Amino acid sequence: MSLLVTLLLVGALAGPGGLAAPPSCSSDQAAPVYGQMPSREVTRDTVPPYLAFPEPGLDDPAAYEGYDTRVYQDAARNAFQVYVKATSGRVVNLWADAANESVGFSARDSAGRPAEIRWGSTGAVTTRSAHTRSVAYGLELPSSVTLGLFLLGSMRVERDLQYAARDTLPLDAVPFPQAELSELIEHMGRLKPAERDRQLSLLGVKSVDALRARLRPRVTSERRDTTWVVRVEQSSFDGKGHLSLTLEGDTRETVPALGAGNATVSIKRPAGGPVRVSVRVTTDAAALTPLARDEIFNDDFRRFAARVRADSTHPERFKRLEREMRGVELLTYREKLMAGLPNFATYFGRDMLMTALLMEPVWTPEMPEHVIASALRKLGPDGDVSHEEALGGQAIREHAAEYNRLVAAGQLAKARAVLAHLDATRENYVMVDDDFQLPVVAARYLADPRVLADRKRRFLAAEGEGEGGARLARLVANLSLVARRAAPYTRDPVPTNLVSFPRAPDGHWISASWRDSRAGYGGGRFAYDVNAVWVPHALEAIGRILDALKGLGVTPAIRAEPLASYARDRKALDHAIAVWKGADRHFRVALSPAEVSQRVAARLGELPAEERAYWQGVLQRAGPMQDTLRFLALALDGAGRPIPIMNTDPATLLLLDSLDADRARALIDPMLHPYPIGLLIENLGPVVANDAYAAPEVWRTFRRDAYHGPAVVWGREVNLLLAGLARLIPLSDAGRRITDAVDRSGLRHAELWSYKIADGRLVPARYGTSSDVQLWSLTDLAVQYLLNHPTP
Repeated sequence: MSLLVTLLLVGALAGPGGLAAPPSCSSDQAAPVYGQMPSREVTRDTVPPYLAFPEPGLDDPAAYEGYDTRVYQDAARNAFQVYVKATSGRVVNLWADAANESVGFSARDSAGRPAEIRWGSTGAVTTRSAHTRSVAYGLELPSSVTLGLFLLGSMRVERDLQYAARDTLPLDAVPFPQAELSELIEHMGRLKPAERDRQLSLLGVKSVDALRARLRPRVTSERRDTTWVVRVEQSSFDGKGHLSLTLEGDTRETVPALGAGNATVSIKRPAGGPVRVSVRVTTDAAALTPLARDEIFNDDFRRFAARVRADSTHPERFKRLEREMRGVELLTYREKLMAGLPNFATYFGRDMLMTALLMEPVWTPEMPEHVIASALRKLGPDGDVSHEEALGGQAIREHAAEYNRLVAAGQLAKARAVLAHLDATRENYVMVDDDFQLPVVAARYLADPRVLADRKRRFLAAEGEGEGGARLARLVANLSLVARRAAPYTRDPVPTNLVSFPRAPDGHWISASWRDSRAGYGGGRFAYDVNAVWVPHALEAIGRILDALKGLGVTPAIRAEPLASYARDRKALDHAIAVWKGADRHFRVALSPAEVSQRVAARLGELPAEERAYWQGVLQRAGPMQDTLRFLALALDGAGRPIPIMNTDPATLLLLDSLDADRARALIDPMLHPYPIGLLIENLGPVVANDAYAAPEVWRTFRRDAYHGPAVVWGREVNLLLAGLARLIPLSDAGRRITDAVDRSGLRHAELWSYKIADGRLVPARYGTSSDVQLWSLTDLAVQYLLNHPTP
């Protein structure tokens, strides 16, 4: 039976809703990782999608604007996502495995327009052998269609292709030139023959031309009885990894032809009707080790989920809860938690750490171990937490750039050393906030009475693979970094001694916290969230960790100052905490009603006429401000002056502190004013920033870079607000207002969403780069649990 025929039969596999049932295996039954399967064993299975978007009854298809996606679990239970973008005819296959791989191509009809693409099978066929894994599924295309812009390698490269709008290029164009690799080849071509041969051997080739051939995929075709097969094969630049795309069709229905240079494939159905093809993606990359549901979620939460499932009067509620639990499963592995599918299927330190804090009520007590161990394994030599890893093809790109610098400097020995490990994982340590989040998560784990003392001691003593020493020593290195960075402000608490963002080569301050777009902090140097939230809580965490270690009978070696002084003298640490607890005073903004009216009017004056008219109507309905507007600025500028951008970041304190109702109300009330005075937008939710009170240059910056701006709602911030408010019964009305607005958007469980103003109406819209499955958006599971288990 051909693969195409197999896929045509897959439709009968789907259960209720067309989705696969969740796996019930425990960790003992988890699929083995790459390399553990007997050499001749081949497994083959047919599976429905584990998730699909948009999903009837849960999502508004119009908001997805022709975007359609399915996520499967492969034979190793790693996530495999396929998405189709109707606007460009792009089909992308993401493999969320140890290499973060992707296979993408574009399809256009006979008129050169993006082809109309439909699913040709309900499910997929998964295969696994000793060294490879495959996933295959069916597509239906127009009766005359051309495929091209084949790009096989790292998902980061596919992401860059789409960011650069290169999916609109002619189908026979180079999809995404990787300048770092081309430059490496040029450097190698200029080396003396002996050195060149020595370096080429490290990459497993004998000539520069053979190396250059690895920049483009190899496309071939053949005919087998009643089927035709087109293969697109790509070796990684270092020759160690291999990806392939196989297209298969019926010769009795369709006719394929390779284009000039084998860069495109045209397929026609002479009799008319849809072109039916099977698509198979194969990799030899390593798989990750998935965690079972009962390893992730605690007993109380699973009982809550069972009660929701039993509630037959609200079936959509369980449907949504189940979808979110599956989303967490797809992102959670023993080695790490991924940030999101499809664009961020790798380790992100901040995303893991924030998720650990939000999910504490619903996770098993042991789950934070995976987060902490992953962060410690990737810790920098000075104790910095890695923000993001570069895997596979992206690691090769970054190492190639390093190689080019070394060769240009004449450092050939060092260049060879880089070349020998071109695919080694690289870490990015530019972010600041995650360095202070790790102690907070570690302190909560070490102080958790549900985790046995012996288990904690074993965890701290472990020397996990690649960690370069016991976890305890690496944790102490991070605590030392925290104490050292906090020391200048502790000694002299003036704004310019706060923890600063790093400066970029062009002179701007890098947005090195969660709002990590260039415009994210309005050009600020000292972020509110870093300095008024994370630093004081990290210092408090140092004390809790030292106490927990003492209780475990563990005495770490602490030599660096000022951490060593804090370990000897708790009063010194308490003083540092008290000083930092007052840092929020630098961020306070107070505006009279007249100032509010004046600045908002000026901001609206910069908007297009239709948008301006809409927000003027909102202001008229809300009425003028009666009292002083007080809020905490998003950041301070280089001189330590507040940049008056209202924002959602104070909501983090609701999660970390036990605030009384008055203090919580002072933080939240400014946000609940209707935008453009506050942050809350009817039928959308709380936007993450309001720049109306800042300078015009800030307005224009956010207009150019809207990712963290005043037109965007982030699911992360919604969940922080709701999780915090769920603990405060007197503020339950605030939570309902936020929930109602977000629910009416139809996009509550997206990573982020925005809006358009059309015909005098605000229309919610999915943000273009939003993830379908996003780790910190899935913390809505904790919100739902907390709303049903309120604590006074």
